[in-house]
Amino acid sequence: MSENTKDGLILLGRILLMVLFIIFGWWKLTNFSMAVSAMQGYGAPMPYVAAIIAVAVEFFLGIAIILGIFTRPLAALYALYVLATSFIGHPYWKLTGMDAIANEINFYKNISIIGGLLLLIVTGAGRYSLDAKFCGKK
Repeated sequence: MSENTKDGLILLGRILLMVLFIIFGWWKLTNFSMAVSAMQGYGAPMPYVAAIIAVAVEFFLGIAIILGIFTRPLAALYALYVLATSFIGHPYWKLTGMDAIANEINFYKNISIIGGLLLLIVTGAGRYSLDAKFCGKK
């Protein structure tokens, strides 16, 4: 596989990993009071602050990862965020019936996303990134 192909696939991977977060981060940003209410419903500590953190991480840091800015440290931070939100937002072990099944699916989907983020920590952003352009880091 050529280096161009590898770097193109890393870029595609960054985009695909972040598309979900950017969509829902934008929703939280443009519907902030509803996002705060949702945080309250999840039992998140300090729901207002939790909503601000969710918007910042999901939308703004999601865009940064797509652009390839500080990719490795942001991917590590993102992995911790996804792990924390998995336990807060998808506690399938406390639920029953279809709620348990839906939350179990989302919990393990998040664990899979963490796997992708860990790979991004290892590979870096690739050549098609601002990291490579300005820092010479791939």
